[in-house]
Amino acid sequence: MSGNGNGHAYKVVLGYGTCGIAAGATAVKEALEQEVESGGYDVDLDIAGCMGLCFKEPVVEIFDRDGCSVVYGDITAKKVPQLLEEHVGKGQVIEDWVVKKSEDPNACDGDFLANQLRVVLRNCGKINPESIEEYIEIGGYEAARKALTSMTPEEVIDEVSTSGIRGRGGAGFPTGTKWGFARKSPGDEKYLICNADEGDPGAFMDRSVLEGDPHTVLEGMILAGFAIGARQGYIYCRAEYPLALKRLDIAIEECHQKGFLGENIFGSDWSFDVKVKKGAGAFVCGEETAMMASIEGQRGMPKPRPPFPANSGLWGKPTNINNVETFAAIPWIIAEGGEKYADIGTEKSKGTKVFCLAGKVRRTGLAEVPMGYTLRQVIFDVGGGIAGGREFKAVQMGGPSGGCLPAEKLDTQVDYDQITAAGAIIGSGGMIVADNRTCMVDLARYFLSFTQDESCGKCTPCRIGTKRMLEILERICEGKGEPEDIEKLQILAGDIKDASLCALGGTAPNPVLTTLRYFKDEYEDHILNHKCAAGSCPALITLYIDAETCTGCAACVKVCPTDAITGEKKEPHVIDAEACIRCKMCLSRCPSESIIAE
Repeated sequence: MSGNGNGHAYKVVLGYGTCGIAAGATAVKEALEQEVESGGYDVDLDIAGCMGLCFKEPVVEIFDRDGCSVVYGDITAKKVPQLLEEHVGKGQVIEDWVVKKSEDPNACDGDFLANQLRVVLRNCGKINPESIEEYIEIGGYEAARKALTSMTPEEVIDEVSTSGIRGRGGAGFPTGTKWGFARKSPGDEKYLICNADEGDPGAFMDRSVLEGDPHTVLEGMILAGFAIGARQGYIYCRAEYPLALKRLDIAIEECHQKGFLGENIFGSDWSFDVKVKKGAGAFVCGEETAMMASIEGQRGMPKPRPPFPANSGLWGKPTNINNVETFAAIPWIIAEGGEKYADIGTEKSKGTKVFCLAGKVRRTGLAEVPMGYTLRQVIFDVGGGIAGGREFKAVQMGGPSGGCLPAEKLDTQVDYDQITAAGAIIGSGGMIVADNRTCMVDLARYFLSFTQDESCGKCTPCRIGTKRMLEILERICEGKGEPEDIEKLQILAGDIKDASLCALGGTAPNPVLTTLRYFKDEYEDHILNHKCAAGSCPALITLYIDAETCTGCAACVKVCPTDAITGEKKEPHVIDAEACIRCKMCLSRCPSESIIAE
């Protein structure tokens, strides 16, 4: 977050992204405002986006006159008076609340940030996303000014090509090459699109960047528009991201006021503008041709390719599409140089990648690491390992289009080629971590149910094939599977991948294929033994209470919807197997983990 350079004794910055607001940051903001006013503290209050510490929200960072800072986590409105009295009033750090100190980056959970290398997220949590002045203060829009006043479009493309950056939206196509195609495509009218239609379960990279640093995305789009010769850009952002949309609108208006968007920007003879198109939440609109159809006002459905967007895209004109993360990296590349970016990462996967750590990992949030980090480094060094000290089982990468990688693959490098060879994809960057209580058959069923529900229905392999696969998985999870179901799933998966019109159908079977590849024994256990070893599938488990560890706290009794649990207070309780509907509410509430699912 920004330092204290405004004359106040302290600057107090509140993380005010969606994750912070959901955790109670609005109440903290109101408490800070009231306490500063009533207490007469010499403080400048400000907001910032999420710095990635989602597991510690709400987060407050306090700067002194020298710019040194302390980050506090899990702040509530009730903690605010003590926070200001101790830190601001007395100059004393409340050590028990500290997440990170600028002079000791490894303090407490600070190693979450210390193990990262931030390019895309370089400003997130550091500046007020609703202030263009703060972005300019740290060098914002200088890369765009440099390009428009001293570089040719071809030189910009060469610099991006030198960096080796590949599209961060999932496909991993070389960005410089993509821009070159659009640049060379004939026509005076061209378009640029930023894909912010983030729909993968467990993914929130684009949202956080747009909420925390919208100007870096706009600057990246200015650079791309100049490079390919487009004068109109669109940001396709789902309507479910109201805060991101609000801050985009503010940022675009600020750019117009500064002359960074519109006619003859930066005093050049080139004009460029950006419009925001709100998406209605259809997952398929993340596919390029479906997205362009939606922008044109048509139903968002994929179209066969070729022609490719670089030749015939939006309204039949040459079009370039990149995602939020790709655009956010471009200003850094132009400012620092493509070679410096290429020095980061591996031979074929350059730079950094932002990942969303979710699921059973201890430190959930946003992490940006160099390409080449191993999965073990990301999940254990950055993410802190498995929550509750449980055993790591798998990580789902790439969302519904990706795959599940087991513990034996933890030393696989985060590299487009290595992850693909392992059976998953890097995708947009979702990482959902599973522990030993996760049923891999049920996990595959969940992701397939998502893609089946989101299928646009245009092509038969995706519309019907995913439905048939889902029916088989549901039967298996209900204990009604048959031995030949495994072969049926593999045959159907191959047919769907080969014959689907777009990538949604072509990748939909991936979670099933990877779980069959690495966890086939769980499928067989479900089918042949009618058991779910993870204790997850309700039809295949029995719940009982371990009398030796049960404390008789009655927490389970309070949440049981069928009154199946009985017992005296402070005495071991019992579950009536006949009355139990295996909803597992008791399992989630038991503080002593005395309830067993087998």
